[in-house]
Amino acid sequence: MLDAIRYLVDNGIKWRAMPADFPPWDRVYEFFRRWRDHALVREFHDRLRARVRERLGRDAEPSAGVIDSQSVKADAVVGADSRGFDGGKLVNGRKRHVVVDTLGLLLGVMVTAADTGDRTAARVLLAQVADAHHRLALVWADGGYTGSLVEYCLATLALVLAIVKRSDDMRGFVVLPKRWIVERLFAHLMRTRRLARDYERRTTSAEAMVYWSMILLMTRRLTRPHSGRG
Repeated sequence: MLDAIRYLVDNGIKWRAMPADFPPWDRVYEFFRRWRDHALVREFHDRLRARVRERLGRDAEPSAGVIDSQSVKADAVVGADSRGFDGGKLVNGRKRHVVVDTLGLLLGVMVTAADTGDRTAARVLLAQVADAHHRLALVWADGGYTGSLVEYCLATLALVLAIVKRSDDMRGFVVLPKRWIVERLFAHLMRTRRLARDYERRTTSAEAMVYWSMILLMTRRLTRPHSGRG
């Protein structure tokens, strides 16, 4: 079942196109739905993340992270109630709001309509992440997260939100401190064919697909020989 879901996520196939050497597609989907609805996929993901961190000599729980969002086009099956238009990115679809640790491993994800503001979503997502990861004390973010959110994080979540801004005199592509970490995660998601576009009717399914994509990445890390370098 696990291999079937990972195959679907990695290769971007439809549920009904599941190859014959896997269980029937409806049984695989029922497995996916049960793990999604009971948060089992997140629990499985979090255990793998702890193992990866420990293998690299880190504490199982992070103390710092990075937050950002990614707008992606939505398929026709995505209803008007969970899609929108991101005027900044010119994308009609959904937005993935994520928090990652300093290794680029996922700490939390929330999928919304693309017209949802980053600061609005961050209030909810950071509260969830801070509640689940009690050692988390510092989160880096870009200029889109300025304003009252900084004070809210400090006063309500005991979390320092550090804004990494792009200088006005910068031209072209520039690697900004810490922010490249979350961009690397977005690049991985876009290489996962099921996530190159949002095909899920429910936002909870879209979030589960992100977790499955990261499970695929971490199992590859855990099964290849360890070089001793982070």
